[in-house]
Amino acid sequence: MPSFTYLCRSVKTLQNISDFKKKAIHWADQFDVCCVLDSNEYKDAYSVYDYIIAAGVQKDLTCLEGAGFETLKTFYETHKQWIFGFFSYDLKNELEDLHSENIDYLNFPDLYFFIPQYLIAVKHGKIELLLGNKAVLEQIEAYQPVNNARVSSPDIKQRISKNQYISKVELLKSHIVRGDIYEVNFCQEFFADHAAINPLETFELLNQVSPTPFAGYFKYHHQYILSATPERFLCKRGSKLISQPIKGTARRSHNPQEDKQIKVQLRNDTKEQSENVMIVDLVRHDLTKSAVKGSVKVEELFGIYTFPQVHQMISTISCELDPGIHFIDAIKNAFPMGSMTGAPKVKAMNLIEEYEETKRGIYSGSFGCISPDGDFDFNVVIRSILYNAENRYLSFQVGGAITYHCDPEKEYDECLLKASAILKVLGV
Repeated sequence: MPSFTYLCRSVKTLQNISDFKKKAIHWADQFDVCCVLDSNEYKDAYSVYDYIIAAGVQKDLTCLEGAGFETLKTFYETHKQWIFGFFSYDLKNELEDLHSENIDYLNFPDLYFFIPQYLIAVKHGKIELLLGNKAVLEQIEAYQPVNNARVSSPDIKQRISKNQYISKVELLKSHIVRGDIYEVNFCQEFFADHAAINPLETFELLNQVSPTPFAGYFKYHHQYILSATPERFLCKRGSKLISQPIKGTARRSHNPQEDKQIKVQLRNDTKEQSENVMIVDLVRHDLTKSAVKGSVKVEELFGIYTFPQVHQMISTISCELDPGIHFIDAIKNAFPMGSMTGAPKVKAMNLIEEYEETKRGIYSGSFGCISPDGDFDFNVVIRSILYNAENRYLSFQVGGAITYHCDPEKEYDECLLKASAILKVLGV
């Protein structure tokens, strides 16, 4: 194994952050595996770095199915090093008596994590080299990204029609009337066969059109996650766990006065509030499994945050991690995230499998990183393009919370709103 230099200090002040980021991500894309996490300069109380890039593999862990969380715990305890990776939504099948038989053309593993050869972070305009040799910074500085010719737009199709979507929502509402559930996150897939895209350039355009605080680019050999997600699943800072579920969406307006009024309407919308508080209760329940007794609290309820395409209602829930519970078990206890499942959680996941047409896989899963001291930060894979370059299959999914009071037509329109940035990027 090659020797690596471990640095935990600022090594250089950046004069042009955007130029460095462009060179760095193109440099990293030369490797078979890389992960880039970009806050897009959103201010966040819990983020440690503004931009972080991990490239190359020292050691890695792949779980196709089975005891993914336990295997990850062993991997972390063996190495106690920076690790980056993703959790597929379908890890639910090892946590509950659930299964997945819907079609899957993306074929990501259920779980993948790696210790990078090179790890570079940016905070307040300064670079920190956390893993690797100093010479790599010179390589990045000298790197000249190649602008490839743009390929034709993929032929995007919908897995189900608008009428089918509305019919399925009505059937899900009948489960609510019967008392099976009181909320479920129902999603639909947009896809393209024979899609020939440049994943990195597509991500750069998506990140330009829709910059978000938990955006990221993950290359796993020939499979890619191109994410403009605004949502944090779970992070750990010291002994504190923080979750920030999103429930509640409203369009933006080019008219400043109207845009401001839309925000006010979203904040006071009783339907959106009811959806949000249901998920807040679910997250509180999930965190209780890992918390010091009495420490779970709602730090912010119905916060309204603005992004280029939408306003979102976001709540923040936190707790103190029980010292007797391993932090990876805390991730497992909260997975999959309540904002993408529903309540009661297991029954909602059963209905998701029944009514959705496609296996979710990485969609509504999570990716992020774990530090050597056991702190971590993971997003929610929404507003994301998933791409398998080997079979040239491209997919993205959108959905929303189905409740008793929801209007199927409006829910469908909200799906299109959430898809708007990706459709624009793909030239649709």
